[in-house]
Amino acid sequence: MFILLYLAFGKFRQATLVLTIVPLALFGGMLALNLRGMTLNVFSAVGFIALFGIAVQNGVIMISHMNALRKENGMDLYKAVTNGARHRFRPILMTATTSALGLLPASMATGIGSDVQRPLATVIVYGLIFSTAITLFILPSIYYMVEKRFGNTDIQTDTVNENENEK
Repeated sequence: MFILLYLAFGKFRQATLVLTIVPLALFGGMLALNLRGMTLNVFSAVGFIALFGIAVQNGVIMISHMNALRKENGMDLYKAVTNGARHRFRPILMTATTSALGLLPASMATGIGSDVQRPLATVIVYGLIFSTAITLFILPSIYYMVEKRFGNTDIQTDTVNENENEK
């Protein structure tokens, strides 16, 4: 997965940034299982696979849009992060909401066969809530800090802006 992300972004730091969502989604799913008194089993593991896929997809949507704003529109880093996070807020939230609301009845089920579907749905629903909050609010901040620190183009842009202000 890392190789595919690296090929998509062309930068090691951005591929790593997307993958930082995975352990946080894992934490949200495990917390949900613990709070609901469920165990980690094969069905909840399948739920984690689906959760990781959606969480990574949301991270790719967010970061690729910020990169596109910087590259195609020539926006500076801060403006690209704020506009990118604002533009992708609704699509990411809708993806997560439809998945979570669709599986919410399965996570609350108590009937016949619910022992199979309840752990799977619980992991996806509650892990998705956690990972979506991370993607929408924390990922843009971390992207900004990482790109400001390690991005060479930002340093050149800031230097040019400072030189123009001195004139």
